[in-house]
Amino acid sequence: MTAIRFFHMADLHLDSPFKGLFGLPEQNFKKIRSSTFEAFEKIIHKAIDEKPDFLLIVGDLYDGEHRSLQAQRRFQEAMEVLFQHNIPVILSYGNHDHLNGSWTRFALPSNVYELPAETSVVQLKIRGQVVKIYGFSYSERHIKESMIESYPTANDQHAIHIGMLHGSESSDTTHAVYAPFKKEQLLEKNYHYWALGHIHKRQLLHKEPPIVYPGNIQSRHRNERGVKGFYDVTLSQISADLMFVPTSAVVYSKVEVDCTGVFHANELLEKCGAALADNRQEYGASVVELHLNNIDEQAEALFEHATVEAWLETIREEEEGIEPMCWVQKLMYHRTATPYEPTAATESVINLMEQWDISAWKDILRDLYQHAGGARFVEPLTEQDIEHLKSSAQTLLADEIQRA
Repeated sequence: MTAIRFFHMADLHLDSPFKGLFGLPEQNFKKIRSSTFEAFEKIIHKAIDEKPDFLLIVGDLYDGEHRSLQAQRRFQEAMEVLFQHNIPVILSYGNHDHLNGSWTRFALPSNVYELPAETSVVQLKIRGQVVKIYGFSYSERHIKESMIESYPTANDQHAIHIGMLHGSESSDTTHAVYAPFKKEQLLEKNYHYWALGHIHKRQLLHKEPPIVYPGNIQSRHRNERGVKGFYDVTLSQISADLMFVPTSAVVYSKVEVDCTGVFHANELLEKCGAALADNRQEYGASVVELHLNNIDEQAEALFEHATVEAWLETIREEEEGIEPMCWVQKLMYHRTATPYEPTAATESVINLMEQWDISAWKDILRDLYQHAGGARFVEPLTEQDIEHLKSSAQTLLADEIQRA
């Protein structure tokens, strides 16, 4: 049984602006700003070295519908290199880089198959094995209707069938729900592999046949923590082998420091330095949210004469010049948990917050998100952010009770 090998990637977001980062030394900002390109270059180098049969790119190659000139040029150059190595690329455009945008156009080489707005098939023959790849590109930014019915059911028993779809499960609201589908609808098509895009979190929705989100190739903010990459897939009509390949040039991570028994400032700085060194060893270049845990009354005195902002600046100074970069984006400290008796008033507030949906939270926070000067630094509100706000509010209520 002939097996084929391909790379499955999605959501490259080349030339992402990386909103919400400020105050960085210029060299750190350049590293972060170029990270999507660096992650993409890792994929191209691996393809040249290992020569898969083809590459699949499932939507959102570019970060915006205007497709920056630099991003297009670097993508075009990469496709030319793959052309020289006889590696085909099948790509679709997603909601961010839809076909109705306005951009300066580059001609891509003949090894690149750009899927049109109508669901179409690209047929390849690899070592005698026929491979049929189905998919479409977004004609506009918002495709709210399901597109599954436009995909044909596989009826050629001698071919390998692969579906490409930039969209989300109907029940998944972590991203805007575009081109929604149900897993059962995909399985009904009898394809051997579903290559998905749009959701930036790596997920295996189904094992046999694989229905796969590779996630994006490079994190762009704190809600996309962890190592990002793509899947190296070996596929036949009867088996599939998936290997995740990391590509992150910069990893967003959460670092926790146990501050139990800390009394002096130098002790705290040493603990932070050790934790950041471990993070650097594990991830390389990174953007960190630093959490100081188990701050008791003794340790809390360290924050009475120096603000959190002053501590953050000091920690950044300690890290300055150390490579690879480890930029502490945010510092938070958490007091040692102590039991408290909730009052009717606090319970009433907490119960009220539980009833608010995302629209209510957006209304409550509208002054922040509509502020002309600050809105550009704030990432879109997510369900994860809301859960964090609820938890923080409950902690603040508990603190106030304990202080009363």
